[in-house]
Amino acid sequence: MFRKSNGFISRKAVMSTLFAAVLSTSAFAHQPPATGLGQSWPNATDVSVSPHYHVYVFLRDGIRYIQINDLNGTVRGAIAEADHVVLVLPVGVDAQYVTTSQASTQAASAADASTVETIYSDSSTRITASPASSGAVQLNVLTSDTCTAWNCTGISTPITGQ
Repeated sequence: MFRKSNGFISRKAVMSTLFAAVLSTSAFAHQPPATGLGQSWPNATDVSVSPHYHVYVFLRDGIRYIQINDLNGTVRGAIAEADHVVLVLPVGVDAQYVTTSQASTQAASAADASTVETIYSDSSTRITASPASSGAVQLNVLTSDTCTAWNCTGISTPITGQ
């Protein structure tokens, strides 16, 4: 009785496939990449809040990696975060100058407060940079929800072998 044109059906199929591809691509665009850590110019979005640094976030196997580069692409330092634990990675020319602290117990920095610049900030982590006279950069990772072996496991007192 009524016959649909094959051209109309194929155009509809092509358009729906293209539409689905565009939607799936945009969903992947919001997730941090899983590779590129340690590269000068990784294929990742610069999430720095400072015009003086580049900050890249990577996500792999539930671990979030944050890398700090200077404007020339030199990797200055990197950290890994998982389950409220921050680890300093041995990556970058200033890796030995990366420190971590909880926001409520932040240690006093040797650098002048006027030279401290926030370079990354999210809901639980803030990273500041303080250039030193030697050319090194002191990176301080401040977390608002750091845990220790005691408060992450729910154990309030150490367990002793009995």
